[in-house]
Amino acid sequence: MGKNKRIRKRIDSLEGRIRQHEQKIEEEKKRVIPDAGLINHWEIEIKGWQEQIERKHKRLPGRK
Repeated sequence: MGKNKRIRKRIDSLEGRIRQHEQKIEEEKKRVIPDAGLINHWEIEIKGWQEQIERKHKRLPGRK
């Protein structure tokens, strides 16, 4: 597998994890007593993954 394909595959994976965590956050917010600590944890993870995605996009050709 080529380098660019591996980068794109990793980006897709990270985007999938972001979607999963966003769904978890929405479900948690619907609870009678949402766990703010869990929500905060998931939001921090999402932010980290978004930063990784930005760095990986810069490594792709023509995406600087």
